[in-house]
Amino acid sequence: MIAPEDSAIERTVVMDDATMAAHIHRLAQEIVAGNPDIESLVLLGILRRGRPLADRIADQIRDMTGFRPPVGSLATTLYRDDYRTGIGLPKLRGETHFAFNVDGRTVLLVDDVLAAGRTIRAAMDEVMDYGRPKRIQLACLIDRGGRELPIQADYLGWPVATVPGEWVAVRMKETDGEDGVLLEKRAAPAPGEET
Repeated sequence: MIAPEDSAIERTVVMDDATMAAHIHRLAQEIVAGNPDIESLVLLGILRRGRPLADRIADQIRDMTGFRPPVGSLATTLYRDDYRTGIGLPKLRGETHFAFNVDGRTVLLVDDVLAAGRTIRAAMDEVMDYGRPKRIQLACLIDRGGRELPIQADYLGWPVATVPGEWVAVRMKETDGEDGVLLEKRAAPAPGEET
């Protein structure tokens, strides 16, 4: 069940909870197929919703292979170019935490939505500060387009074409109390209403 609507925002359901679960399962299948050396795989979920998504993918991988890859969290805020250049003052959301070495491992970055690619670039910079992985891969539930950097997901749940003024909201039980994906945009004012 998706949260009640706010009259100022138009929402379209892209995925309900069952569809979202099916896409997460398929992502895990593709990750297993793409990593025959599954025991060298570690997952780093980009905070905020990338972490619970990474945990769910790791659980699915365990169910398929008997091996649950270690999972950690990345808080990329301090590595973002908009933060370092003073363009914006983003909010700090949690902190980076993982209890494994990335040297020589396959690091799978996990995020809920891929857009400009700047968060993923920041995540790669942060990972490289912790060691030298064998390779870095990317899994995202949604690709909403609007890329500013040449970054693509190795494993993708679903592409959602957006236009300026639209955004994708991923909701997860762990952070939002429910599962689902919404396409949102500011509602047009009714005739005679002020904007």
